[in-house]
Amino acid sequence: MILDDFFTRALLAGIGMAIVAGPLGCFVIWRKLAYFGDTLAHSGLLGVTIGFILNIDLSLSVFVISGIIALLLIVLQKKTKLAGDALLGLLAHSSLAIGLVFIAILTTIRFDLMGLLVGDILSVTINDIIIIWLGGSLILLVLFYIWKSLFAATVSYDLAKAEGMNPDVSNYIFTVILAGIIAISIKMIGVLLITGLLLIPPAMSRNFSNSPIQMMFFSIIGGILSVVIGLFCSLELNTPSGPSIIVASLMLFIISLFFKKGMTIVQKSKI
Repeated sequence: MILDDFFTRALLAGIGMAIVAGPLGCFVIWRKLAYFGDTLAHSGLLGVTIGFILNIDLSLSVFVISGIIALLLIVLQKKTKLAGDALLGLLAHSSLAIGLVFIAILTTIRFDLMGLLVGDILSVTINDIIIIWLGGSLILLVLFYIWKSLFAATVSYDLAKAEGMNPDVSNYIFTVILAGIIAISIKMIGVLLITGLLLIPPAMSRNFSNSPIQMMFFSIIGGILSVVIGLFCSLELNTPSGPSIIVASLMLFIISLFFKKGMTIVQKSKI
């Protein structure tokens, strides 16, 4: 059976992940949420340790902890006068540190720390692939459902509200599905590299896209190419698979710099 081949499973998992990460990554860039995505990714390590402690599915525990961190950010923004980037830094480094402390304390459980940090897409199972494709399909369906309100709020929050939309709800939902993509991809790309897959392909596509839809399409293509090129280079050069994928994505971004200047979302887009 073709799925018995570990490399084929890695390709299927990576391609599925790239298809979902592309559109979400575009919104992360448009809404200037790069550091927010990084914070959720760092909290993933804490989610993994909680999953081991409670003996539950790791993707579920990462999703729950990332969601809690996101809600905690909202609460802290209302309770303190700290700037958003300061709160994000506080949550990112605190959750990462707590996760590392738990790993040190839990001496009875064996952790592959490097695997958690940089991922190991070559070890994915058929069940992982099912989770990625089914969970990813659900994420894309939800994104499609909130697309109009979320994009309108991205262009102008006040305009979206004046049009009778509910941008606050869309923002909350987007936060949840962002935690979802981090949860289903942490095993493959790792805590330190998840944000790279969310950011670099959309950044590449923005350099030569003329509309939001075009940017999403090219970001998906860029993500898929990054996965395929990265995995084959990893196989040939015997390098870590997760970092190889991100390096391939970076190379595509550098190539994209030679194309025309990218679009300006407010001026070029249509809701």
